[in-house]
Order: sequence, then C-alpha cells, then structure tokens
Amino acid sequence: MKKYSKITLGVLIMASAAFTSCSKDDDPSPTPVKASIYTRLGGTTMVTDPDDSSKMIEKGRLSFRKVVNSTVGLIVADVQSGASGNLGAHFAPVLAEVGAGNTTKLAILVDNLTDFFSFNTGGTNAVNTYSGLNMVDAHDPALNVRMGTKSSTADFNKFEGYVGAAAVTNGVPAGSELYNDVVAVLESLRAPIVQK
Repeated sequence: MKKYSKITLGVLIMASAAFTSCSKDDDPSPTPVKASIYTRLGGTTMVTDPDDSSKMIEKGRLSFRKVVNSTVGLIVADVQSGASGNLGAHFAPVLAEVGAGNTTKLAILVDNLTDFFSFNTGGTNAVNTYSGLNMVDAHDPALNVRMGTKSSTADFNKFEGYVGAAAVTNGVPAGSELYNDVVAVLESLRAPIVQK
C-alpha cells in the first residue's frame, strides 16, 4: 500500500467528501415551498366580478375584497349596536360620509385595503398595488384626517377578531393553516397601528 503524506491524505478526504455529499439540487426530497396566501385564496385565476359581470377579477383579489367588505359590515353593525368599545371613533369620518350618502371614499378605503392585503400576501400580478400611506401615518389622526382616533391594543384585537370572523364567513376555516397565516399578516401590522 502506498504511503500518503498527511496533507495528501487530507486533500483526498476533503475531495471525496465534496464529491459524495449531496447538494441541495441533488436532494431527492426537497422541502416543498408553501404557496402564498394570495395563491391559496384563489391566486391569479380570473373569474367574473360579482359586482360587475362585465369585468374579470383575480380570484385571490376577490377573496380579499370579500373579507374586507365583510369586515366593514361587522364594524358598522357593532357601531350601530352602540356596544361599548366599538370601533366607531376610529372610522367616524368615513361613517359620517356614508351617513350623508357619500360612499365614494368608503369604496376607496375598501380598494386600498384590498390592494394592500393582495399585494403583501403574494398578489404580484394584482391589477393595483397599494399606494396609500405607510401604516404609522395612516393610523395617526394628526397625519390622516380620515382616521378618527389612535388605536389601542384592545382596538386592534377587536379589529383582528372582525377580520378573522370575516375570513370564516368567506370560507376560510377558523384555526386552519390559511386562517392562521392571515392572522399572522395582521399581527405583523400591530406595532405600527397601535399608537396609544
């Protein structure tokens, strides 16, 4: 048997390890990549817009729009019930406009929220991208006259509960992975939104 120097032996061991180890490309069982929230809500599949049958809308965007609309409905119902701790003070400017018959800015708010959630959950092919204020400025009444008051932790928890209930109403099972992922997106916004 030939004698090898320690250096040569070391090089041979390293070389054999390099040639016999698997790279990630060679791994026979790669970890599957989870589809984006937007994709799991229907993605870029085009469907007829139920609000305007002459238009098409991405199914993922439609799913978010339904959740946003349902959330608005829950907030309005809570405000109308007169329950303490409702979110009416936050949406007072918008509610006053709607009460006066002007729904234009409410529609813009719904579109902005739909754009925001669609774009930030994987909807890169969405018709619109969110171009509104950043989260801190959007939730500061001193910088956004459309915000009635700053949010507390309790306010945010209530809003998050409304979004969760709206998601369930629109076919996302409570406690499912998709539901938990939607809640995680909301949780990622807690710090910039809660300002009191």
